[in-house]
Amino acid sequence: MGSYSPGEPASPDNEATRPLRAGTPARDGAAPSPGNFFVRLRAAWKSMRNPEASPEELGYVPHLRSRLIAILVAALGIACLIIGLSTYVTLQNSLYQQAQSDLKETSHRVVQPTSRDGKREEVDCSDLQKSSSLFAPGQASGTIITCVESEGAVEIASKLAKDGTVQTLSANDQVTLGTMALNATKEEVREVKLESGLYLIKITPKANSSADAQVVGIPLANVQQTLTIFVIVVSLGSIAVMVGAGVAGSYIIRGTMKPLERVSAVATDVAHLDLEEHTISSAVRVEPRDSDPRTEVGAVGYALNQLLDNVNSALEVRERTEHQIRAFIADASHELRTPLAAIKGYSDMLRWTEPLSESGQSSLARIDSQTERMSRLVEDLLTLARLDEGREPKFEQVDLTELVLECTSDMQAAARTHEWHLNLPDEPVEVVADRSQIQRVILNLLSNARKHTDGGTRVTAGLSVDAARREAVVTVADNGPGIAPDFLPKIFDRFTRADKARSGSDGTTGLGLAIVQAIVQAHGGSIQVQSQPGHTVFTVRLPLDARLQPVA
Repeated sequence: MGSYSPGEPASPDNEATRPLRAGTPARDGAAPSPGNFFVRLRAAWKSMRNPEASPEELGYVPHLRSRLIAILVAALGIACLIIGLSTYVTLQNSLYQQAQSDLKETSHRVVQPTSRDGKREEVDCSDLQKSSSLFAPGQASGTIITCVESEGAVEIASKLAKDGTVQTLSANDQVTLGTMALNATKEEVREVKLESGLYLIKITPKANSSADAQVVGIPLANVQQTLTIFVIVVSLGSIAVMVGAGVAGSYIIRGTMKPLERVSAVATDVAHLDLEEHTISSAVRVEPRDSDPRTEVGAVGYALNQLLDNVNSALEVRERTEHQIRAFIADASHELRTPLAAIKGYSDMLRWTEPLSESGQSSLARIDSQTERMSRLVEDLLTLARLDEGREPKFEQVDLTELVLECTSDMQAAARTHEWHLNLPDEPVEVVADRSQIQRVILNLLSNARKHTDGGTRVTAGLSVDAARREAVVTVADNGPGIAPDFLPKIFDRFTRADKARSGSDGTTGLGLAIVQAIVQAHGGSIQVQSQPGHTVFTVRLPLDARLQPVA
């Protein structure tokens, strides 16, 4: 049914308002966990290069295991690179030395086929053409011989083919070799790229102006092929070694990190413990195998166990202290009820039996006011003490619709400066609860709205049913100035007063909302508050079904 004043009859035409449901906060902050090994490895490598990089920049948050594997693979990669380069340079030098030796032998066969002393003689192209040793047995296939006359004409430009036949070099190769031979001033060995391929050549320049020049060369194809095969084999081997080391290292490091993961699991369990239970179970400890202080991980586990023991001892001390405080408050509250009742009684007797001046009557009224305030404080303390002891409420079937209506009507009669409204369903809403305690919850919330708002404020008491959660929902809303945001997190703490958060002149003890929360929790329910300027609402949820165990 719609909103109406407590004094108005409920109209069947009034529409029931839908209860506001508290939204479920979305889970966030959980980054996707890629299963790709190389993604983790790349992220770990990035984190090593830039330790200050954020998870968004890395694309993945690398674990310590991934970092260690990345370090291992990187170290192996650097080692393979150094070894490969060193071996490549050594092999290259060896092959080129061998090629130079072969070139020298080939040159000797051409210049002086029967001589091994390497003595240089004048080159005569006509003599070379007539020589039967120009491509005598023993010369390697691909060998080239070029002879240039003193006038610059290329007289000989031959190449020994694989089948043993002698072929003529291309015109471009003849020009290249001829130019090099004529321009040479001393005997030299060099590499040259010809159309026939890469060659190592030896240039024998003209001994004098009338002599001829000669170029002898052997192919470097075998050298290049050997070096290429070496690079491929070493590269593939290095990659295989790095991948194998990464996979093997992953398993080895995973096994090595297991104790640390178990310690982390214990720490996570402790982080999710409800310390209101006043103790940490001895089962929540790091296992002895993971708490040996002689190892690095064991030292962490041992320190965590020591920390848990200290926390457990502190919780036990706190529990004993709280128990003593609760017992003292209960005893003190109980003992204070008698003298407060006596003060009230003597005050009434004095008013009835003795003539008092106007000043005396004013003083007596102040005594009554402060006695009543002290009595309320004592009752509040006694109520909290009983709730803290875990005393089970007196459960019975309670019609919340009737109870909300009665409490709002009582509050309207006591505080006519405010506008009081109801928002109730057509059908009765019943729960299993302690009627007197639930009544106190509603009255405390209504009284809280009255005390902390100015006259003329609209206060609405609402009741609805959350069928999906099987809960009755009681709301008390007002359009007052609201509650300061920094005060909301501690609004249900004991002896906490929002003197600066909301207006109002009535003195409060700071226990009203603490009592409300304790009673609601004892009934297995929950209470929430939402506030902004112009709108504050307290929402109490109580289970509709079977009675729940009270919360100690």
